[in-house]
Amino acid sequence: MERRDGSPKRGKASVMMGSAKDEAPVVVVGAGPVGLAAAAELLHRGIEPLVLERGRQAGAAVAEWGHVRLFSRWAEVVAPSARRLLEARGWRRPDDDAYPTGAQWAADYLRPLAAALGGRVRFGAEVAGVARRGRDRLVDAGRDTEPLTVHVRTSSGEERITARALIDASGTWHTPNPLGGDGLPAAGERDAAERITHHLPDLSGAELRARYAGRHVVVAGSGHSALTALIMFDELAAERPDTRITWLLRRGRLGDTFGGGAADQLPARGALGDRARAAVDAGRIAVETGFRTDVVERDGRGRLKLATVDGRSVADADEVVALTGFRPDLSWLSEMRLELDPALQAPVRLAPLIDPNVHSCGTVYPHGAAELAHPEPDVYLAGMKSYGRAPTFLAMTGYEQVRSIAAELAGDTESARRVELTLPETGVCGGSGLFDQQAADGHAGRQETAEDSGCCGAPAGTAADTALPAPSGPAPR
Repeated sequence: MERRDGSPKRGKASVMMGSAKDEAPVVVVGAGPVGLAAAAELLHRGIEPLVLERGRQAGAAVAEWGHVRLFSRWAEVVAPSARRLLEARGWRRPDDDAYPTGAQWAADYLRPLAAALGGRVRFGAEVAGVARRGRDRLVDAGRDTEPLTVHVRTSSGEERITARALIDASGTWHTPNPLGGDGLPAAGERDAAERITHHLPDLSGAELRARYAGRHVVVAGSGHSALTALIMFDELAAERPDTRITWLLRRGRLGDTFGGGAADQLPARGALGDRARAAVDAGRIAVETGFRTDVVERDGRGRLKLATVDGRSVADADEVVALTGFRPDLSWLSEMRLELDPALQAPVRLAPLIDPNVHSCGTVYPHGAAELAHPEPDVYLAGMKSYGRAPTFLAMTGYEQVRSIAAELAGDTESARRVELTLPETGVCGGSGLFDQQAADGHAGRQETAEDSGCCGAPAGTAADTALPAPSGPAPR
């Protein structure tokens, strides 16, 4: 691909020219698991990082789902570079085989890691925009040589930070997808916002428990967060039998929604699906497949009625838990020349590897700087945000991404291109796009296998993650 002046577009680390760029830090946006791992990797490479976090503590988003237990072990959610940095400071390493909650992940790993990075992490710093110094998006000249200018909002006002490169690991937690089946809020959805939540509620608290107990709860979504919600509400219904649960899926049939069970290489992830399946099979959860919400209405008692464009409806809903996925906030990157897939909003070289409409097994090959590069030099999306609207993200994927990016920025191209990751398989095939097409065609069909779909064969020397689409943020780690 060429620029307007006829020269090749560059998507790799540019040649460092000019003292302002040479001396500037690499700005990392977000002090979550991947952002802090990026800082540790950069520091290991002798590159000075500066992490900007709009929250007041490390792992601010993780803390919001602190009650949820990960289905990855401690050994799989601690970045190698971070472990080196922490252990050099006497960090007490958790049991590798234990499964942390989000709260434990933040308290026992992310906050100590931020403390180890010291003044390289700034809290209460919200990135409002980034641009090439002195140049808007239209200007070609100097894009390889001029540094970036990061516009930041703090409690003291606005400031500008000069950066040699930018790694956006800000995640997608604050931009959940709406309940509406067409990607926009359903008619009436905003007016009913007080009865609709887009995150897993913490039922350990008396107030929230009372909000859902004895009510008709509707859960929308087909991923691991939705399965977690179903199990939580099923346990609540065991205590309060007057609690009703309805599960809405956009896909046309259940298919592999419950995952691979015993075949899943993350046992806790497989067990999650087994428990949800048992509740459905026992009739404790009503299931509506092929349900794409078009309208949300209130009845005379204030309860909600959800209806589809074809006239189907679910009535008398007291509470709706919409776990329909997340999307990236690209607004503050508007002056950057990004090259994103038009459907997934993920980097174009990465998108074919993660698109559930193409890879019905959810195959995700290990990838790094080469797949994450953009025409804008030295700008990368990493972590959950790099996946755009695609699911199946694991923390260890993000750790490998930033290891590769740090190597690329350090000029170590060989290391940047080398794969240093093996991802666990779920043991299932069946992406959301595949199921939607079957429903539209009126053919339920049989479950595809790796042998007859051609979707799951990983290239020689790599390992594939065949994770089931999971629309919400915390669970697929």
